[in-house]
Amino acid sequence: MRSTVRRYGILRRLYQSALLLGLATLPQAATAKTVLAFGDSLMAGYQLRPGEGFAPQLQAALKAKGHAITVIPAGVSGDTTAQGKARVNWVLAGAKAKPDVVILELGANDMLRGQSPATAKANLDATISAFKAKGIRVILAGMLAQPNLGAAYAREFNAIYPALAKSQGVALYPFFMDGVAAVPGMQLGDGLHPTPAGVKVIVRRILPTVERELAKIK
Repeated sequence: MRSTVRRYGILRRLYQSALLLGLATLPQAATAKTVLAFGDSLMAGYQLRPGEGFAPQLQAALKAKGHAITVIPAGVSGDTTAQGKARVNWVLAGAKAKPDVVILELGANDMLRGQSPATAKANLDATISAFKAKGIRVILAGMLAQPNLGAAYAREFNAIYPALAKSQGVALYPFFMDGVAAVPGMQLGDGLHPTPAGVKVIVRRILPTVERELAKIK
């Protein structure tokens, strides 16, 4: 078990180093707007081939609608809200240009581990504040608790996202996995992560929210 944890930690650090290098070398036009896709494995393209994950599919969808937008991939598999909060500054430091919009998708791993919804809420609150302090518009992508965690846990966890969107004054996309969760053919064999077709559904459904936020940028 200890060697497995150590190996995961090494792989995680290597992934983060590669992510930071990729952020620093992404080509970005001076006038193009940028969207930061900041989350966990649901955004990282877990077990998907290059071009099949959320960030490349979202960028392609925006381009198809005539938007010159760069979508920066910043998903790290396994991230909890605490780990996401801890890497905000180095992700932003590694980007060649400040993102205009961030899609913040975290909380699924907290929920799957049965961690405190109150702690997850506090971490997300701090993460939103960190992005806002840099002048970045935030789209908060919500998550829903699995039924096996019990009704009381689900009520507390599910309430995190609308409450934070209201208190922080940010855009809310209620459920990141809308149209994918529990839909046959939209998830990998683990029943958790989206297939390429599932990612396409996520992108199609969140696209209007992303376009609205981008339109608000002067």
